[in-house]
Amino acid sequence: MSDKEKAARLHHMRTYGLAKGDPLALPLTMASMFNLPGDPEPGVAGYGRMDNPTWEALEDALGLIEDAPVRVFPSGMAAIAAVLFVVLKAGDRVLIPSDGYYTTRLLADGYLAKLGVEVVTRPTVSIAEGGFEGFALVFLETPSNPGLDVIDLAETCRAVRAAGGVSVVDNTTMTPFGQRPLDLGADVVVASDTKAPGGHSDVLIGHVASRDADLIDGVSQWRKLSGAIPGPFEAWLLYRSLATLELRFERMCNSAEAIAARLAGHPAVDAVRYPGLGEDPAHDVASRQMTRFGFLIGVTLADREAAERLINGCEMLASTTSFGGTHSTAERRARWGDEVAPGFVRLSVGVEPLEPLWAALNRALADLS
Repeated sequence: MSDKEKAARLHHMRTYGLAKGDPLALPLTMASMFNLPGDPEPGVAGYGRMDNPTWEALEDALGLIEDAPVRVFPSGMAAIAAVLFVVLKAGDRVLIPSDGYYTTRLLADGYLAKLGVEVVTRPTVSIAEGGFEGFALVFLETPSNPGLDVIDLAETCRAVRAAGGVSVVDNTTMTPFGQRPLDLGADVVVASDTKAPGGHSDVLIGHVASRDADLIDGVSQWRKLSGAIPGPFEAWLLYRSLATLELRFERMCNSAEAIAARLAGHPAVDAVRYPGLGEDPAHDVASRQMTRFGFLIGVTLADREAAERLINGCEMLASTTSFGGTHSTAERRARWGDEVAPGFVRLSVGVEPLEPLWAALNRALADLS
């Protein structure tokens, strides 16, 4: 099934099973307890830490676009933690990108290491150097956040599997409509749906997707026993937002491609990273494995001051530490310790009409000179 077919079917999944008089919109089930006479039965809701019809509807919707079983979590980091703690044990080695989302490294260094797991880091572009022998789990992020480096997922996941490890891909920056890691050989996908899938800056939620039945079962047990469950209202918000994800993502990517090309030739800009640019070092690999080039652009300006002036001086940029919303946002990532230039700005392109957005950006850039 193509992405367009999945996007179309997403709008009608609920209608297929409706009885006469049922609401077309998904009901929000706010319940911690359910009627449970007699013995528990598979498929019958029993307790709010284990079951919720709103989660189940959301997992079905995400499962459609991932083409795999899905379990939802209260944040992207909760999804990542579930996979790490399910797969790894004392004495194992885990490989994590040194230039990926920094909180994953903090979790590994602060907690997995204390439990006897050896944590190794490598830059994304050289993640395969040294091979994957001896690693129980290899965590991948492509494009990397925030540097937007890209690696060959099919080749890398094949090498991880040949070495006996589990490959986990954080696909937050791309969503299933921009890149499909499971189709490229990844064992597991994790994502923060707080970003583009939620899209409206009003929900924290994430998910795990895998075609490995044992792994999904382990993740389900982890969620039940750890209590790392999403609230039903948060699940309902994401379910509602998924209906427009494909539409929003297409607009965001179209605008990002146009804006990246214009930024690349702007005198106030020192460098631009965007996989959709023909001259970008990631372009060739990205063209082979991504269906779109994404909505994130890395922009390097002269210095910290220039970056702050752009972010604070553009009336169509919100200064936030997240991305993927309907509104365009920007952040100077060096403030979190990422190994980027002081003037590096992570620009997340929203759904604003292109030309007014570019005009605002261009005016703010002109004020830097």
